[in-house]
Amino acid sequence: MNDPYETTETHLERLLGRALNSFDLPDDVVERLDSALAHDSSLHSSHHSAALHRSTYRHAYLLADGSSLTLWELVHNTGRDGARRHELYTDEAEARLAASRLRSARGAHPAGTDGAGCADAAGRTDGEPVGGLAAVFGAALDDAGFDSPEAGLGDDLDADLELLGRLLAVPPVSPVRTYVPDDSADHARRLLRRAENPDRPGEETAGLLRAAFAHHIGQAFGRHCPVDARDAAFTLYEHAFLLFDGTELSLWEVEHTATPDGRHMCEVYEDERTAREAMELRARVR
Repeated sequence: MNDPYETTETHLERLLGRALNSFDLPDDVVERLDSALAHDSSLHSSHHSAALHRSTYRHAYLLADGSSLTLWELVHNTGRDGARRHELYTDEAEARLAASRLRSARGAHPAGTDGAGCADAAGRTDGEPVGGLAAVFGAALDDAGFDSPEAGLGDDLDADLELLGRLLAVPPVSPVRTYVPDDSADHARRLLRRAENPDRPGEETAGLLRAAFAHHIGQAFGRHCPVDARDAAFTLYEHAFLLFDGTELSLWEVEHTATPDGRHMCEVYEDERTAREAMELRARVR
């Protein structure tokens, strides 16, 4: 990835300009990068399958004060019509988490299929054409009180979307949380900053989260299914924060590609029910 004729300044402009989430980088990191004198880029890891091409690159910078700074770039083909997308992270663990989200959201289509079937969070596919949501959810149908997937559900898109919405309302099993002290207040600030929904948590919640000293991220829902004649991914995450006074506070993040141009969109809500209702609404928007 290194171009011997490219200056570090040009390299950074190109790197930040193409990243979908460059606005999410901490302000102090961007300020430090202004003093970068030299850089080195290398391939860190890669994964290629019929459904997903994903690579992670390590970009190391030498700064004017003699220190170094590393950015982790995730490149994947989950854009519209398989277009490449770029994401930047300051921590390798965050890049790994983002890569795992790609597996959960996109799944993997078996060889010989055209990718029209829906994939669940484990990467399994039903191989059915558009409209076969019932087979995807499998055992979850019994938990939700629905009949067998063979009972005729999935014959039309409206019925499938109704099924999707009702399944979103099924409460998940409570996760086991392991809180990690890792600049949690800044994580909360960046999470709220990238939220695009107008009803995102306000200043009162942001103020409480300034006292967060540990957090846990858990995935509560993830599906990749056809919506409105094109693929759309829906993923729900719980960001649980532990505050200095011993209380817990959770934010619910919805990541989806149910946007007109297929780009990723982040929405954040204060409770799980509202987040699931937002996913249902997005699934039905034409």
